[in-house]
Amino acid sequence: MSSTPQFGRLLTAMATAFDADGGVDLEGTQRIARHLVDTGNDGVVVSGTTGESPTTSVGEDGDILAAVKDAVGDRAVVIAGVGTNSTAHSVELAQQAAKVGADGVLLVTPYYSKPGPAGVLGHFRAVAAATDLPVMLYDVPGRTATRIDLATYRAAREVDTIVSVKDATGDPASSARITELGYDVYSGDDSQLLGYLAYGAVGLVSVVAHAASRDLKALIDAFLAGDHAEALRLHLRLSPAFDAVMGVQNYGATTAKAALELLGVLDNRRVRGPLVALDDDEVDALRTGLGAAGLLG
Repeated sequence: MSSTPQFGRLLTAMATAFDADGGVDLEGTQRIARHLVDTGNDGVVVSGTTGESPTTSVGEDGDILAAVKDAVGDRAVVIAGVGTNSTAHSVELAQQAAKVGADGVLLVTPYYSKPGPAGVLGHFRAVAAATDLPVMLYDVPGRTATRIDLATYRAAREVDTIVSVKDATGDPASSARITELGYDVYSGDDSQLLGYLAYGAVGLVSVVAHAASRDLKALIDAFLAGDHAEALRLHLRLSPAFDAVMGVQNYGATTAKAALELLGVLDNRRVRGPLVALDDDEVDALRTGLGAAGLLG
């Protein structure tokens, strides 16, 4: 694991900023991207779940991607989320991402429809065939109600451009078998990062990194350098932040934006419905968790 993986080791599924009228705040979104890259991210993922992609239009997704590319230039990889529960729609988003200049695409299993393995594989193949961009599959059965089976992973790996996986199954041990197939596996769960690294993962696609990029990067570097005691120390110090950002019911975009507000990156924590912004009590709990992890000045 000495060579650097294609997408780097630390990426953040980044939030999308909105203005007071509910429109996409492109300048605010660029501030988020610059903050993440300045604090140690190798890449960012736009228009994923944390970016509230179910509420953004195709045009907005293109504008967000272009704005983030302009903001970070060649300092970081920019991956576009293109996963939907419609193959045709995902193909459209992937083709737009290629035209705008994405470095890769993130492709989640189709949600709600619950296709079987043949449908999941067909979806992956169709979207991958739509462009030459490298593809990161995203397995998050808690949101999609479908888990990618090993046979599907094996067949999908025959497509040259399907190269990596964001694994948010909560099952680090099983990811070793995915790694054996030749994928770069990323933990999709901040709190389970150490477990995934132990089973051969190359890094993390994070939400907590909105507030903790430097520490998460240090944790990954320590583990890969063989300093497992230091990696564990950092994990334990970050545990209050993991709980505060990801361990509550109203988590993800809501907690990421509130954290960015606490850090002064954003001046608001607006989200689009059906999400609801954190209330003052929830922000206080988030502040306590981030503070306990040493993440607030």
